[in-house]
Amino acid sequence: MQDIIAQYSGKFTKLFGKSTSGGDTGKLKVLFHDFPGGAEGFELMLRFCYNNGTTDINPSNLVLAHCAAEFMEMKESVGEGANLLKQTEKSFGETNYWAWSDLLIALKQCQNIGLVSDSCVMLEKCLDSVIGRLVLASEATSPCPSTCSPDSSGFRFSCDSKSTESIKTNFSRSTWWFEDLVFLSPFLVEKLAKSMLSRKLDQVVISRFVLYYQKARVSIATTDEKRRIIEMVIDVHYNMDQSCVSCKTLFGILRVTLSLNISKSSRNKLENMIGSQLDQASLDNLLVPSPYGISYLYDVNLVLRFLKAFLRREGTACLESPVRMKKVATLVDLYIAEIAPDPCLKPSKFLALATALPDYARDSYDELYHAMDIYLEVHAGLCEEERLRICCGLNYEKLSAEACLHLSQNTKFPSNSAVQALISQKSKLNHKLHGTPSTSSFTDSPCSSSDAGKKGKKEKSSEQVVLYSGKFDDNEKLKAHLQGMQWRVMELEKICRKMQSQMAKISKSRVSSSGNSYTRSLPKLCS
Repeated sequence: MQDIIAQYSGKFTKLFGKSTSGGDTGKLKVLFHDFPGGAEGFELMLRFCYNNGTTDINPSNLVLAHCAAEFMEMKESVGEGANLLKQTEKSFGETNYWAWSDLLIALKQCQNIGLVSDSCVMLEKCLDSVIGRLVLASEATSPCPSTCSPDSSGFRFSCDSKSTESIKTNFSRSTWWFEDLVFLSPFLVEKLAKSMLSRKLDQVVISRFVLYYQKARVSIATTDEKRRIIEMVIDVHYNMDQSCVSCKTLFGILRVTLSLNISKSSRNKLENMIGSQLDQASLDNLLVPSPYGISYLYDVNLVLRFLKAFLRREGTACLESPVRMKKVATLVDLYIAEIAPDPCLKPSKFLALATALPDYARDSYDELYHAMDIYLEVHAGLCEEERLRICCGLNYEKLSAEACLHLSQNTKFPSNSAVQALISQKSKLNHKLHGTPSTSSFTDSPCSSSDAGKKGKKEKSSEQVVLYSGKFDDNEKLKAHLQGMQWRVMELEKICRKMQSQMAKISKSRVSSSGNSYTRSLPKLCS
């Protein structure tokens, strides 16, 4: 036996050559613990040697025979055609003519033997043939390649009429092959998907395939296998054109990751993809429960990371076309209102959400004001400094008259906030009446109120109101004073509307005289 194998195996020749020089070959014992394919591979190699260097090489044993030939160094030929390695390499050159089922068998053998490295030539050839077959199938009228074998009993899909009808019934023409490839490992699926992307296959179909694979495998996988599958799905989608990946798909992947400890790299990729499409998300998408050990009801930090990714990837484009930014602002205001009643939500997190987007993202701050109202009501124990800090998220110039009216009577807000809201309304009225830009010093936020005394004199009326408000010690007196100011603001608004309607009706020749008469009466009302 030793002599027969040594005729075809370089490894055996080396082993017996060393033992012969030692003197005794009868007691030689050779153990191979890592023989490719185990007993089946060894038997295939023996059959080749005992048949005088001939054996039936077919797709079902080609991978096994090639690995055995490489392991045993069966490179030298004793007779014609006796080089097993050369025979297998020649057969691999014909993979383009194999049936679909034969390709799957070869892929399965590569996986079972452990040939999953990036440098494995056989694996590359099998994958390339599979992708080439899928390219042809996507261009053909039939969902099954013409080279399918009718005797592929080990696999579900064949080209007999019964199987073809089953394919047409259960899968579309572009997805007939999904279930055939579910047996692959996550590594091979990722390798296959990336090769498909390089071959310009339909990215929507590729996305559907990896999601189908995820659904089919996750339910029966261990925790580590689930983690590897999800990381593969994320990596494949990250390499796609993001216009081919829906926001719904990404949030579906996110829900699966909540119970898995996936790598930080994969998590960042997923969050960046979601952030770039945040304008397509819904409120339900953002209501993700907080991780274990966090007291907040919802994962606020996750939403903040979404916003950071959105601004990083889309900020420049949104300056030119602010539609997407405004959609995100609307969504964020809904989210803030939803989480505001959470008693465990810290003021710093609430304010971080309120100020995450630039001012131009919102045309109105009414929704944010109502969310703040809810938050301050639930967190009634906040000190004056904390309440003032929260109010820094408001732009009083973008509050409606109704919101300002409500704020002026709202005891949950600091008194300075009420005064500043009324000042902003007065400034807007002056702008309407006189056609001059607003000169209120409280345009951006109430935070500037603390520096009002240090910056010198502002508008006389604004300064008087701020200084006067600082003298109030009694909340009831302050409330009465603010109500009086509120009615005067409403009276000015009525006069302004009346002036505008009348001035639009009269002729140009009477506009100046009428305008002068109205103007003479205004100081009495506004004094």
